[in-house]
Amino acid sequence: MRFKISKSSSCDLQAGRHWRSRLSFIAGVAFISSLLILVLAGCRSSPRQPVTVTVLDPEWSQPDELPAAEQESQEFTRETGILVKHLPVPETSLSQLGLWRKLLQQGGPSPDVLGIDVIWPGILNEYLVDLKTYAAAELSMEDPDLVASYSVNGKVVALPYHPQIGVLSYRVDLLREYGYSRPPSTWDELEKMAARIQAGERAKGKKDFWGYVWQGASAESLTCNALEWQVAEGGGRVIEDDKTISVNNPGAVRSWQRAAHWIGWISPPGVVAYRELDGMNVWNSGLAAFRRTWQSEFRLSHWQKPSIGDVVGYTSVPGGSGGRAGTLGGTGLGVSRSSAHPLEAITFVRSLVRRDLQDRQERGRSQAPAQPGLFDLPLELQPYASPADSGQKRSRIVARPSTVSGSAYEEVTGAYMLAVHSVLTREKSAPEAAAALEKRLVEITGFKTGPPPMKGLD
Repeated sequence: MRFKISKSSSCDLQAGRHWRSRLSFIAGVAFISSLLILVLAGCRSSPRQPVTVTVLDPEWSQPDELPAAEQESQEFTRETGILVKHLPVPETSLSQLGLWRKLLQQGGPSPDVLGIDVIWPGILNEYLVDLKTYAAAELSMEDPDLVASYSVNGKVVALPYHPQIGVLSYRVDLLREYGYSRPPSTWDELEKMAARIQAGERAKGKKDFWGYVWQGASAESLTCNALEWQVAEGGGRVIEDDKTISVNNPGAVRSWQRAAHWIGWISPPGVVAYRELDGMNVWNSGLAAFRRTWQSEFRLSHWQKPSIGDVVGYTSVPGGSGGRAGTLGGTGLGVSRSSAHPLEAITFVRSLVRRDLQDRQERGRSQAPAQPGLFDLPLELQPYASPADSGQKRSRIVARPSTVSGSAYEEVTGAYMLAVHSVLTREKSAPEAAAALEKRLVEITGFKTGPPPMKGLD
């Protein structure tokens, strides 16, 4: 059978071919148009937002540090295009540690950079980036002992930045008025000077004037003060680097007894509740001759005139038979392992540390201004060049037993400060408190007991 195609069928076929051709053309135009719309829309979209690095650092939360912090952040942004945002922080060290730990344990993308107190590395180690390979150049220029304070099992969890050291501030004008040519170098000298100046100022009508103010509240600042007292008496570091609990010794007992004797004599009865701001308020009111405080070479080189005028000097914490030593404080800069922008955060940290190292080298070639009066400061607190033949005796730096205690440091320092405070408030005798503390530290750490090393800190 043969099939014939009619004329009408042939026309229909041609029409179908024509229609399909038109459909293909229209589809192609539609595709190209859609593509053009997408391209043009992409051209008109906003550019990628710059990265913002968030910073949680107690040092930069201080009112007197804010201008410098903002300036450094702005310079970094101009150089890199990376924005910097500073977050608010709690006032006390324990509150800060609690917040840091909570945020790091949650593993959120922020904060990126954290100020790490020198006693926190063993506590926060697992949550922080190892900066050893990223900042080898900067670390090579730092003091090895300082780097060691921010290291845990070979891992560098923070770069040292503006380390602080315990010092004694003194009234230059009052020392001159009462015939002293230099500040005290021993606790015996401080007691004599403080008592004499206090009596003289009270005779002028200043009934609330005190010879020496310090931080006696049961807080971390008391741990720092008491450690300096112990070292002066050859009483060791509470727990030594070889994991020996050495606190129950005659030197530590004598140092606590001496401090308790100050209360009500050359120090106000309320000093057992003083924190940093309390002592500062008394000092700024002009009602003290000496004050235990903190300084860094950064602060000394950016010194601002206090409310009591250009009459302030700084010297090492007084010493005794065991020498002189100031407790190491301050913070380093670490990077969270869960940071959303770890490379940018590391870049920011390195930038700050490099700038600080450069400033330190430049200041080391210049001469110190007339104020404040700097005398017998540790080498780490020499922001300016000093004469080679000055003959000044340099004090040492003592680190709290945070590295050797590791994650147990909170319990260690808590037990220590409570024991010392009980002696200051006359709740316990010094020998009784030292014996009870030794027992408690064994329970916390499992370490052995023994005497402090005869060679002290040298």
